Amino acid sequence: MGESIAGELTVGELAARSGVAVSALHFFERQNLITSRRTAGNQRRYRRDTLRRVALIRIAQRVGIPLAKVAEVLAVLPGSRTPTREDWARLALCWQDELDRRMRHLQQLRDEFTDCVGCGCLSLDRCPLVNPYDRMGAEGPGPRRLLGGGDAVAAAARCESPVDGSSVCLAPAGVDDRT
Repeated sequence: MGESIAGELTVGELAARSGVAVSALHFFERQNLITSRRTAGNQRRYRRDTLRRVALIRIAQRVGIPLAKVAEVLAVLPGSRTPTREDWARLALCWQDELDRRMRHLQQLRDEFTDCVGCGCLSLDRCPLVNPYDRMGAEGPGPRRLLGGGDAVAAAARCESPVDGSSVCLAPAGVDDRT
C-alpha cells in the first residue's frame, strides 16, 4: 500500500488506516468534516492529519455527539497546517461540559432504571413517584425526571416513602394536587 505523495493518503489508504469505509469517508467529506485535494486524475488525496480527524469523528459518534456538533468543533482546528497538541487540547474543552452532562444522565439512568424511568406514569406498583393526579403530565411528554423539567424535578425530589412502603408526593408550591 504505497502512498502517492509524501504525507498524503489515498481514500483507500485512509479507509484502511482509520477502519472507516470509503463511503463513510466520502460522507464525512460532503459534511465538511474532512477535506481532500484532487489530483490531475480527479482522485482524492488526504493529508496525514486527517487520520486524527477521522478518529475524533468516530469517537464522537460512539458517544452520540451529532455530526453537526462535530463539524463546529473541527472548525476550531486549523485547516492549513497539522493541528498541534495545544489545538487538540482547545478542541477537547469544547465538549467537556456536554460529555459531563451526558455522563450524569447515563449514571442517573443506570441508577434509577430498575424501579422507574422517570416518566411519571402510574404503571409500576413500585414506582417511587406514584405521581398522584398526573402532575408530571403537565410538564410535557417523555421522561420528565430524566429530562430535568421544572416542577417535575421539584416534585420528584420531595417524594417521601412512609414506613408502609407507599410513596407520598408533596405538590410543589403553587401546584394544585387535583390538576
